[in-house]
Amino acid sequence: MDTKREKLVRESFARQGLMTTIGAKITSIAAGQLEIHFPFSPALTQQNGFIHAGAVASVMDSACGYAAMTVAPDNHNVLSVEFKVNLLAPAAGESFVVRSAVKRAGKTLTIVTADAFALKENGANEKEKPIATMLATMINRPE
Repeated sequence: MDTKREKLVRESFARQGLMTTIGAKITSIAAGQLEIHFPFSPALTQQNGFIHAGAVASVMDSACGYAAMTVAPDNHNVLSVEFKVNLLAPAAGESFVVRSAVKRAGKTLTIVTADAFALKENGANEKEKPIATMLATMINRPE
């Protein structure tokens, strides 16, 4: 992926107030792929102390959108058309990572998946536990 496209993606992500509130950061970016990390925060929990599914779904949606943006036609932006989330386990961890990947990039619609993992320190290792998966459709829109 060219550095111009990466810069556009990073600048767009930086304008998202919700991702700033969540503390989400892009940690890896490549053509058709994106990774976002975010920390545990009591402000993001639901009544049982787990990270709220809405917060996890929001980060997954952003990860899917920006993965799609890495392969979108020039002078196009992307918006979510629809997504489905399966919650696999409670979001309990010290931090979280979402990895997204484009499955099919079309002229108008792009199909993307994302997987979310809870991270826990385990001595010198970091252990990942799957907590959610998403299938999303993004639309390419002229700027």
